[in-house]
Amino acid sequence: MTEKVEKILANYAGENPGVVGNLRRLLNHGRLAGTGKLVILPVDQGFEHGPARSFAPNPPGYDPAYHPKLAVDAGCNAYAAPLGFIEAIANEYAGRVPLILKVNNSDSLGGPDAPCSALTSGVDDALRLGCAAIGYTIYPGSGLRNQMYQDLRDLINEARSVGLPTIVWSYARGSMSKDGETAIDVIAYAAQIACQLGAHVVKVKPPTELVCQDAAKKNYENIPIGTLAERIRHVVQAAFDGRRIVIFSGGAAKGTEAVLEEIKQIAKGGGYGSIVGRNAFQRTHADAVKLLRDIMDIYAAQA
Repeated sequence: MTEKVEKILANYAGENPGVVGNLRRLLNHGRLAGTGKLVILPVDQGFEHGPARSFAPNPPGYDPAYHPKLAVDAGCNAYAAPLGFIEAIANEYAGRVPLILKVNNSDSLGGPDAPCSALTSGVDDALRLGCAAIGYTIYPGSGLRNQMYQDLRDLINEARSVGLPTIVWSYARGSMSKDGETAIDVIAYAAQIACQLGAHVVKVKPPTELVCQDAAKKNYENIPIGTLAERIRHVVQAAFDGRRIVIFSGGAAKGTEAVLEEIKQIAKGGGYGSIVGRNAFQRTHADAVKLLRDIMDIYAAQA
């Protein structure tokens, strides 16, 4: 236990000991253990985008066992995936690396109208597989968002009752342009919504300088958003003034230099960490381990 981790956990004083214990487990695992920072490997892209788009760039990734080994070798805080991938490896990896069960997912075969993920597993599966947390995606802006919010509240209550924290992927989608999905006001709003729904950890995309909502533009006249670090700081502020853990997605595949520069800005802005998928597992094992460790070194230097 470290002072940094315990200071973060003090923000969750109203939670039951199981939830706090599993948050402590996530924060005290891997190369960043004790720093208060998180780097998580998520591999839900096979379901979300299809196998070839996800794994053809690095064919060993078709094997479910490839990814948790990468997480262990790199020293990640945790590994997150849907039911099938977790079931395939839990017997070997439960207890070796904290596992996060992504309990809802959607494919990319349908249209963009009213996006909504399906429940593909549950809290009972997470317990059976030895997971440390569940993950759930909401789409603020979708015509079906209210149903997702209600389902999330039920899941958070169920997971909390057995001591599991909930990590919320909060991705605005449905009623706005593609550019609007990553606008600073929209990302901050998405983070706030997740926190208000009871998320213990919030995952959002790195925000751009665009302000999407006309009603919000006046409010942003005096909020510094010119650099990514400033925008990250504002998103963390929107998450209960930093009282909730906010981590940022790695986004679309890009070069190493671009990845690391983005991470430097996230760390400078006070982000709690990153959840890096395609930019890691689409590389060779050796290159992915190096990239993830370089990311961890950036966060460790800012801790």
